[in-house]
Amino acid sequence: MHVCLLLPAYNEAKTIDQIIWEASEFVHDILVIDDGSADQTARVAEKAGGKVIKHYTNLGKGMALRTGFDYISQKDYDLIITMDSDGQHQPSDLPRFIDHFEKHQSDILIGARIHNRFEMPYHRRLNNWLVSSVGSALCGQEVEDFQSGFRLIRAEVVKSIELHTERYETESELLIKAGRIGFKIQSIPIAAIYNSEISNIRPLREMWLFTKLLINSLKSD
Repeated sequence: MHVCLLLPAYNEAKTIDQIIWEASEFVHDILVIDDGSADQTARVAEKAGGKVIKHYTNLGKGMALRTGFDYISQKDYDLIITMDSDGQHQPSDLPRFIDHFEKHQSDILIGARIHNRFEMPYHRRLNNWLVSSVGSALCGQEVEDFQSGFRLIRAEVVKSIELHTERYETESELLIKAGRIGFKIQSIPIAAIYNSEISNIRPLREMWLFTKLLINSLKSD
């Protein structure tokens, strides 16, 4: 199988090199989308061995993912694995994703943060529960952690779906559209590390974006 690890990154110069070094033990091809970072994310990522595509202004995580998906779709990759670049996810979990795919042939495999969910900041936990509940209903499959950025995605999925959103709601849009056309979504438990650094996520804005996605999804029924 030909696998590409996709890392959307915004001001992650402190963590991106360690992620690339650790991940390269398991995945040969690593693509970093530098989404208009003001720090040295692109330079650090390239020095660590990643291929970098740079947005010269900050367009949002969804646009970073879409840029990565577009690039990967033009190559001969079988699988895409996405991870966050802030150190929340552990590259040592990568073999578990690939092993599960080989055994169960998931179309999308979500790394669900279920065992240490109460370590998640409260506002993010509440937001995650609401989005996961509503999102599962919309996509027609139970997804324990709708907002997790640690995912294995069969390349065929992103080639079959047209994405329109630009920020954090893009990950939800992908699941809703994939589930509705019959792609199989599964989950495996992962640990997540929550540090004290300021998150780029804005809960109220994220909920408003998801609400707009919800309305548009219902309109398309």
